[in-house]
Amino acid sequence: MAFHVWFIYTLAALGLSLSPGPNSLLALTHGALHGRRMALHTVLGGSLGFLLIIALSMFGIGALLKASVAWLVALKWLGGAYLVWLGIQVWRSPPIQLATDAAVVAEVRGFSLFRQGFLAAATNPKGILFFAAFLPQFIDAQRSLAIQFLVIAATFVVLEFLTEFVLASLAQQIASWLARVGRAFNRACGAVFVGLGLLLPLRA
Repeated sequence: MAFHVWFIYTLAALGLSLSPGPNSLLALTHGALHGRRMALHTVLGGSLGFLLIIALSMFGIGALLKASVAWLVALKWLGGAYLVWLGIQVWRSPPIQLATDAAVVAEVRGFSLFRQGFLAAATNPKGILFFAAFLPQFIDAQRSLAIQFLVIAATFVVLEFLTEFVLASLAQQIASWLARVGRAFNRACGAVFVGLGLLLPLRA
């Protein structure tokens, strides 16, 4: 993967990690309920779940490349359209609301939080669809798919881990802020998705 492509991907992945989603909400909630140390289990589970769905998405992309490079071009345009649609949905979504149930705190275990984080990422059917739309924008059919997978997966998982951990660590401090500006935040994230969907297919 060329450095400038990786740099664009890193910026896009960072924006996507910051956008509202099941795992970011779960990290925020567990951070508020159980504190930073316990929420680390949630973040680790989510990171592993994202690694799994990235691998599944890359496997599908590799199968298409074996059939024809033209499939990758088509997937880029279909993926761009999906990202635009997703951006509109995020734009219209309500602000994130943190649920805090004190009864849950007393019985929580690290493995339980890890499992919740993993399942939130790995069992979300929108996750594979999203990565199937997002990743082809950065794939070079002339380069090793295995190396590109390692770079893409490692970059996203590290960014996602750091983002979720920061959210969990600051959950108590930013909960009230999200309540005030949550809708504007969602619109900003939605605009990022729309911009990616419109611009990335044209980049190649």
